[in-house]
Amino acid sequence: MRNGEARRHPRRRASLELLRAEAADELAVLVHERLRAGEDPWDFMEDLPSVDELVVFTLRAENIAADGGARPNAARHYRVLRQIALDYPPLTRAVWRLLGDANTHRRWDAVVRADAS
Repeated sequence: MRNGEARRHPRRRASLELLRAEAADELAVLVHERLRAGEDPWDFMEDLPSVDELVVFTLRAENIAADGGARPNAARHYRVLRQIALDYPPLTRAVWRLLGDANTHRRWDAVVRADAS
């Protein structure tokens, strides 16, 4: 694999089971912190990403970091998420949810709009 290709497609860092376990731990910490802050779970649970969405975001962040930290444009965002779905087929449903406009009400939503720079 050439150097440029390695940046676009970083090596898989772990098995999907391990990635999901790490994401579940992270999500549990987020829930715990918000509960300790006095927030009502009925108010915030719907806004949190699922375990699989968190895994996709982690893999996306690794790809962005491997590319020097440059925020991806809409086309690259699509390619990165599509590659994640190809590398981890069980994450395909989460990838397609994140590619759509359905989650734009969430604060953490990573939808990249064409007008974003």
